[in-house]
Amino acid sequence: MVDLALIEHMTRNEADMAFKKRVRTIFEWVEPRDDSLILDCACGRGFYVNMLRYASRCKIVGLELDWPVIIKARQNVGHLPDVLLTNANIYALPYADNTFDAVILSEILEHVDRDVDGLKEVLRVLKPGGVVAITVPNANYPFWWDPINKTMETLLGRHISSGPLAGIWANHVRLYTREHLRSSVLAAGFVVEEERAFTHHSFPFIHNLVYGLGKPLLESGMLPQTMANAADRTAFDKNDGSLLNPINLALKVLNFFDRPNVMNEPPGRSTVNLCIKGRKPSP
Repeated sequence: MVDLALIEHMTRNEADMAFKKRVRTIFEWVEPRDDSLILDCACGRGFYVNMLRYASRCKIVGLELDWPVIIKARQNVGHLPDVLLTNANIYALPYADNTFDAVILSEILEHVDRDVDGLKEVLRVLKPGGVVAITVPNANYPFWWDPINKTMETLLGRHISSGPLAGIWANHVRLYTREHLRSSVLAAGFVVEEERAFTHHSFPFIHNLVYGLGKPLLESGMLPQTMANAADRTAFDKNDGSLLNPINLALKVLNFFDRPNVMNEPPGRSTVNLCIKGRKPSP
């Protein structure tokens, strides 16, 4: 049973409302137990690794291809117990067959040229009956989430792929439709057990504000420490919650915009994310 109060606490500093729902989805589908071995592929800066360790005593492996990013992950979570960070490629996972109880694939497949090949490798290292929790950006995303790219796609058939204005397309090979994601997961050999789509309502330009402006400011070290504590995904225990802190005040506003959103929007409605829970068939 997922502890929603714990999820809320671990995402209390979060300005990306879609990320908050991704965290809840992953914890509902993966359900870390103390005897679990979980692979986070790709682990990025270690945000899920940090939360998994905070919530349970499971063993965690984080895999990341980008060397500068894994250096940041080591700074964030490398000191935590029972955590192994690996620099490797999804097409050739350096693990034996049938190793992991669960695999997290959150916001990674859109970066992968051959998504089915990557998913087949994930299937290989999962134990029979093991679960994969997948989240990807939706090709049918809400206008206000990224107005710049949505306008360009509508009027010019183009988008910005890199830089501070890239928004939802930042360094992505593709965005997914429900049908494309499902067909890729099935083609890799998984059984699809559940699908979700979420985050329809959003604060205007929020993707650009959070990742184009906020993230570089936080990583530059230019924010005062109290503001940095309120904006840091890894420092949720350090935020005192004071509304005198402008970051906390902004979070109040963003959470207000998120209130109408639900954990699974109906098919055809624009959302930020699409998610699938897949399972490796047992022999």
